[in-house]
Amino acid sequence: MKKNDSKRKSSLAKANEPTQPKTTQPSSGGLGARPMRWDLVALFLLISIGGSYLVLAMRPKSTSAKLTFEISEKLPHDKTAFTQGLLIRDGFLWESTGKRGASSFRKVDMKTGEVLKSIPLDKKYFGEGLAFFDGLFYQLTWQENTCLVYNEAMEKVNEFKYEGEGWGLTADDEHLIMSDGSSVLKFIDPKNFEVKKTINVRIANFRTSVLNELEYFGGKIYANVWMSNLIYEINSETGEVTNQIDLDGLWPQGDRPNEGILNGIAYDEKSKRMLVTGKYAPHVWAINVIPKDKKK
Repeated sequence: MKKNDSKRKSSLAKANEPTQPKTTQPSSGGLGARPMRWDLVALFLLISIGGSYLVLAMRPKSTSAKLTFEISEKLPHDKTAFTQGLLIRDGFLWESTGKRGASSFRKVDMKTGEVLKSIPLDKKYFGEGLAFFDGLFYQLTWQENTCLVYNEAMEKVNEFKYEGEGWGLTADDEHLIMSDGSSVLKFIDPKNFEVKKTINVRIANFRTSVLNELEYFGGKIYANVWMSNLIYEINSETGEVTNQIDLDGLWPQGDRPNEGILNGIAYDEKSKRMLVTGKYAPHVWAINVIPKDKKK
């Protein structure tokens, strides 16, 4: 969980919750005071609560995941890494870590977990999503509205400004694709960081938010759902969630430290496997994604 994530979670939850009007009780004394109509109050509360449950019942269900996983390999991972972005390139893992004063951009030996090179971010930055496009690495920052750009030698060569928060980042053949904690994914021109188009991610016509780390492959966008064990598979043209991968049991809750949540998706083209990890996770898990009814 990011610094101040509890505040962010609270604000996002409030934004998604149905609002309920507050009742004000008339004064029990003074001129013109009226007796409380308890029958009307009861009716009002019944309607209000019932309406709230109806709204909640209509929200998208996270239990509809049709895909699950089988672990094909456990790879070591730095347990001090607050993982925010992950990708595979040239046989190495490239990782963005968060926390102000401890954020970094790293090159990691995929087999041993050894950090081969680490570029610390300025203390004012909170590192976030990471993507590679046309010879350059792009690293978001959470609330600093800044994307840091590095060459393949991990030297900083540029930076861009953007509006809103930075969460996850990936790339297709033309754009960087960015999440900001809302239901919106932004398709960005890597040359100037201008937003070229957006899509709203939705399940059954309901928008769904808190999309975190991103990965793109096979024409689909894959997104960690913040504070959950789910990965959404998203149609990159329409924003429709076409499937959900349930990673429940991959990293048991009892084995996690405080702030330990799943975050980080990378796709290995060579082995055709998905790699996933988390904040302070002991492993990078190589998994094969399978239908739930096929799991042994």
